[in-house]
Amino acid sequence: MLTNLAVRDIETLVHPYTNLATHREVGPLVLERGKGVFVYDTTGKDYIEGMAGLWCTSLGYSNQELAETAYEQLKKLPFTHLFSGRSHDPAIELAEKLKEIAPVPISKVFYGASGSDANDTQVKLVWYMNNALGRPKKKKIISRLKGYHGVTVASASLTGLPANHTDFDLPLPGILHTSSPHHYRFAQPGESELDFSARLAAELDEMIQREGPDTVAAFIAEPVMGAGGAVTPPEGYFEAINAVLAKYDILFIADEVITGFGRTGEMFGTTTYKMKADTLSCAKALTSAYFPLSAVLINEPVYEVLVDQSKKIGTFGHGNTYAGHPVGCAVAIKTLEIYKRDKIIDHVRKVAPKFLQRLTKLAEHPLIGEARGVGLIGGIEFVKDKVSKAQFEAKKGVALKSTSFAQEEGLILRALGGDRVAFCPPLVISEAEIDELFDRYERALGKTLDWVKAEGLIAG
Repeated sequence: MLTNLAVRDIETLVHPYTNLATHREVGPLVLERGKGVFVYDTTGKDYIEGMAGLWCTSLGYSNQELAETAYEQLKKLPFTHLFSGRSHDPAIELAEKLKEIAPVPISKVFYGASGSDANDTQVKLVWYMNNALGRPKKKKIISRLKGYHGVTVASASLTGLPANHTDFDLPLPGILHTSSPHHYRFAQPGESELDFSARLAAELDEMIQREGPDTVAAFIAEPVMGAGGAVTPPEGYFEAINAVLAKYDILFIADEVITGFGRTGEMFGTTTYKMKADTLSCAKALTSAYFPLSAVLINEPVYEVLVDQSKKIGTFGHGNTYAGHPVGCAVAIKTLEIYKRDKIIDHVRKVAPKFLQRLTKLAEHPLIGEARGVGLIGGIEFVKDKVSKAQFEAKKGVALKSTSFAQEEGLILRALGGDRVAFCPPLVISEAEIDELFDRYERALGKTLDWVKAEGLIAG
């Protein structure tokens, strides 16, 4: 029986990444409040937020310092913009702090409101820069199959997932996709991680040569693939990719929207995986998701082109109303202060062994083929047969069913394509809460196994 609130939701909202037909039948999970790593629905039931919302609420829920910071900024200067040379102290201070902690040399910061618009900006900057440099053919951008970079027209084109393209007339021309670095799923029999990485780098090299190096402008990658399955890269992958990009003078864009600010046990995943990035996109944990804010970090060579071209054209014709919003910048400054003061990255390193031990242990379950992660992010993959790695039919939705059972057990996780489930709890989670998270999911796995057998998907 749907509650009044659920009926109102069904009749008023279009939900992102939701089967809208099914939603009309089952209704929403309506959350009312949160505290720490827990959120609570309208009946008072608690759930461990095993995805930190959408990979973002790093400091957990109801952090009073962040709430008070937002309130104080709202009272002082609730809004102004950065258009036409206007500025404000929070935007300046945050940019200074981002330059200080950036994992590669950074000259300037360009703000937005979401990870999607940050990566959209990256595309526009690449095109703009190469026009300014007299290289009008050097425009193609290479992303990866199963990579995720957003949902705006350009960023969704970068995303390498079919659901983001089907019937949206995407990807745009000039956006290419090379192989996914998922060793478990795509390595050849007996192929080591290093050999797999070398093969993927060779495939990228071949693609660039086939397209013409003078036409390929940039390569974009997440340190850890998020919506593509919470997939960590194989050994030696980015070292091999770095060499290929340097060979052809191709800009490397690091998409740190999910991995930035401690998720991998370093401030940035770029450091964890030795990525030689030229520009970075960040968002989400920049404000612990307490305010929509993104930032594109650009190096000096890119910035010099923007300056020269704005002199020629008369303006830098890009930006949005909420870019550098004073409340968002103030919250981000406080968020970065808390990360440093409370030694959040040290905490991640302390609890990560427990998280990874419980995560990888899931591979012992008869339905789980792979369980792998880094820091406080990881993914598992459901398989029909562990030896052959054969998968269930996608329409059976086994991973999705497991997250439904997890919700019954008081745990929120996210099912992704390829029958994968992601784990990405708030960075402030304790070891005891990690144990409780996995205890709840193991109970959900038991229910999933019973369901799979009852449905005849495997032998009983």
